[in-house]
Amino acid sequence: MNSDPQTYAIIGAAMEVHRELGHGFLEAVYQEAMSVELTARKIPFQRETPLQVRYKNQPLACAYRADFICFGEILVELKAIERLGDAEKSQVINYLHATKFTRALLFNFGSSSLEHQRMVLNHPDNMVSKNLRQSAQSAGI
Repeated sequence: MNSDPQTYAIIGAAMEVHRELGHGFLEAVYQEAMSVELTARKIPFQRETPLQVRYKNQPLACAYRADFICFGEILVELKAIERLGDAEKSQVINYLHATKFTRALLFNFGSSSLEHQRMVLNHPDNMVSKNLRQSAQSAGI
């Protein structure tokens, strides 16, 4: 986690929320508490941000609303269910694909211990630009 201090900070905020509230509340309660905790920790965020989903490079009329976007680049999804399953993880991966974000955190406040999953998705567009930057640095450009 030390190599990604931003996600580490968000996970710490979620742990504090779970420590204070425990499990058993609706998702909306945890969203409010996360807003309070992120603000207290000076973690920049936007809540329920509409994100444009594209299909074949064409914007779709329906937009997805992220629970949180932190640091302008990390998708954060909250759940309050008994256990995270493949459906919830797939949902977040699909959001990463659709939005071109590369990092996401999925939290579940519904179990006795906070569940969290950190996801990283390298998009082909991002890999191309990363490879170009590395080539340029190697060439001394």
